[in-house]
Amino acid sequence: MTPQTKSVPPTASPRAAIISILAISLAATLFLLWLIYIHPAADSAGSRFSFLPALNASLNGLSAIALLIGYSFIRARRIAEHRAAMFTAFGFSTLFLVSYILHHALHGDVHYPPLAAYRTLYLSLLASHIFLAVIALPMVLTTFFFSLSGRIPMHRRIARWTFPIWLYVSVTGVITYAMLRLAQG
Repeated sequence: MTPQTKSVPPTASPRAAIISILAISLAATLFLLWLIYIHPAADSAGSRFSFLPALNASLNGLSAIALLIGYSFIRARRIAEHRAAMFTAFGFSTLFLVSYILHHALHGDVHYPPLAAYRTLYLSLLASHIFLAVIALPMVLTTFFFSLSGRIPMHRRIARWTFPIWLYVSVTGVITYAMLRLAQG
């Protein structure tokens, strides 16, 4: 076993960290629900920072690319490169979240045109994207916690589920953006 793959023996139960991660995730989800559905948009005309939806899609796309690169590195047992790629994916996802919050604070929720083609497909994809995004947040944080605290067996166990969900959320974020833009003309 190389020094990079050696697991640091955990000294305490991860229970408190997991509870904190779940609490933070719940608070973030409730904040986003309030921001999107209750908080009035500061610039509902959408004249300021109109580039944010495209930036959000780009950050989601970059996150997906970094995730795939990280996956290829771990399959090749290139631990340091895997870690760097996953931190990059996390960075892009974090920037996405900040940009997403700013966009919704300024512009509110954007609706798919009622009579546009593929509305049912869009709404189904969006629903799965939102549902899995809510699930992905605590999973990503927990996966990082296990890795950074040296609990590599636990990291591997949850990463098998975190990776496809995080990738799906990143990719469907780009797809729903493209579908919405095409529907709006």
